[in-house]
Amino acid sequence: MNEEEQARDALWFVVADEEAGERIDRFLARRMEDVSRSRIQGWIEEGRVQVGERTVKANHRVRPGEDVLVEPPEPEPVDVVPEPMELNIVFEDGDQVVVDKPRGMVVHPAPGHPRGTLVNGLLAHCGSLSTLGGGVRPGIVHRIDRDTSGLLVAAKTDAAYAWLAKQFHDHTVDREYLALVHGVVPHDHGTVDAPVGRHPLLRQQMAVVRGGRPAVTHFTVVERFSRATLLRLRLQTGRTHQIRVHMEFIGFPVIGDPKYGPRRSMGMKGQALHAAVLGFDHPATGSRLRFTSPLPDDMRALMARLRG
Repeated sequence: MNEEEQARDALWFVVADEEAGERIDRFLARRMEDVSRSRIQGWIEEGRVQVGERTVKANHRVRPGEDVLVEPPEPEPVDVVPEPMELNIVFEDGDQVVVDKPRGMVVHPAPGHPRGTLVNGLLAHCGSLSTLGGGVRPGIVHRIDRDTSGLLVAAKTDAAYAWLAKQFHDHTVDREYLALVHGVVPHDHGTVDAPVGRHPLLRQQMAVVRGGRPAVTHFTVVERFSRATLLRLRLQTGRTHQIRVHMEFIGFPVIGDPKYGPRRSMGMKGQALHAAVLGFDHPATGSRLRFTSPLPDDMRALMARLRG
């Protein structure tokens, strides 16, 4: 699915040389600091932990270079309450609704964010959404980060959800982002083709890692400043935090990014990243739909300061 794909993504780890011979339950308990060893052992018994493509027991001794996949269960359900709120609706019909999400808004309820999310607002606006996405993610086919602004489509019906989800899976959705990055990018065009997976040490972050999922980002320079660059980025794949990880990987992190960028934010509250274009085939008619969103005021203000 997207840049932030499930309520709780599958976790990928690659065993380092110095970790060889460690029991897999101990290995995962050390890598996943907020999960107890007993809980991990329960996941192992349930078949939620795989090494390569096979399930293992808790006493399995890990080997250097082994890929370890963990699929945690869904989080405890959160009661989703409709909340009337002002939403920037770009397009709406009986099948779907396209919203221009502001920076700072969480997409769906989760522990710590039970209210005030986009889903709460959409339920109040639409009345109902497809339930195929799960109890806390009704209608949500893809996500964008809380501190990323821009376009997102939600499905009203199960048929629309299935059709839209297939397009995201098949990479036939057009997704373009605008980002302000630190540094002056020298090339007018470029492609970052580097696998993205869970950071081997910092569990809350993603990284370019061996054995990660294939990830491809294309970029074009829109404008250069003395110490920053405005890029247009097109996602060929949609991994969690893909743009943010890829830009940090090539040495041009997104301005204001609290996870992958330097501390200086240049006045941005959240990363200077905006989902500017979203295109897909209509679930009912098959006609191509394409939507655009202008840069938000905070990014425009930063660009004005950079020009000055």
